[in-house]
Amino acid sequence: MRPRKTENRHLPPHMYQRTRKRKSGKVWISYYYLDKSGKEITLGSDINLARLKWADLESKDKPHDLRIMKAVFDRYERDVIPKKAERTQKDNLAELRQLRPFFNDAPIDAITPALVAQYRDARTAKVRANRELATLSHMFNLAREWGLTTRENPCQGVRKNKEAPRDFYANDAIWSAVYDKAVGEMKVAMDLAYLTGQRPADVLVMRRDDIEGVALGVKQRKTNKKLRILLEVDGVETGLGALISGILAQNERHSSPYLILTEAGKRVTAAMLRHRWDDAREKAVKAAEEAGDSLLAGRISQFQFRDIRPKAASEIKDIEDASLLLGHTKGDITERVYRRVGAVAKPTK
Repeated sequence: MRPRKTENRHLPPHMYQRTRKRKSGKVWISYYYLDKSGKEITLGSDINLARLKWADLESKDKPHDLRIMKAVFDRYERDVIPKKAERTQKDNLAELRQLRPFFNDAPIDAITPALVAQYRDARTAKVRANRELATLSHMFNLAREWGLTTRENPCQGVRKNKEAPRDFYANDAIWSAVYDKAVGEMKVAMDLAYLTGQRPADVLVMRRDDIEGVALGVKQRKTNKKLRILLEVDGVETGLGALISGILAQNERHSSPYLILTEAGKRVTAAMLRHRWDDAREKAVKAAEEAGDSLLAGRISQFQFRDIRPKAASEIKDIEDASLLLGHTKGDITERVYRRVGAVAKPTK
């Protein structure tokens, strides 16, 4: 049997590693198993998967640290989350912070639907609990693929908390109150968000080179869906076309390719947008309170930048047009979640 080198002493019996330094400077490591006849069996480059294969070859139980939920959480955080969109990464990491204290040290095969339901009921943030259970379910499906468990996904069939879609609608009075107090770049962001019906993250990354002939090209970061929003229809400039023309003229003196820029030509980030939005909304609330309209002040305080997208969807008469602009494959999502005004009805007389 081959003698153990120092670099192999942290590995189980009959398991070895090879290390190579690439031209890029990165170190490549691969693991293999040496059976009694001296034959090498490749175990791959992932230490945990290699240890699982080793356990099968040795006819032994999986190592204890790979049989608890911590192994699933760690690998999901290391290998899966970094491949997701930036906002989804932040959400998933926040979900893991909630899930770990409850499940971290529990054996994977000991997680039952009853235990998942117990976690759901213990969470006071009911909507967030639903998102956490969705992530937990995804992790269990991957754990099955990784060979960490052969059990059925315990999240399947567990009832979710009831959710009521956000129903806030920013009418013209609310919109104008905030718009009038907003700085120039905030007004541009509001107008772009309204006329394109896109999410805040997609609005902030719009650039000059996204203009393709008579359309503004958009690739939605959440769904990867592509849209071409018309700047001109039958030779007549649309409202979005007029807005884009004004933005291009205003930004002509700046080198940045982005559409939403500060007066100094700096690209507006998500944090900058949030700060400017909060500032404009606070000023609008104060103005309404000083005018003695506390009801309007209260409604303004509920207005969030993300409410601009459903405002756009609500004010397009044709549901199919609204669904197409928002990038929905099904019109019922637009109707159920984003249409926040009632149907138009005629009076009795």
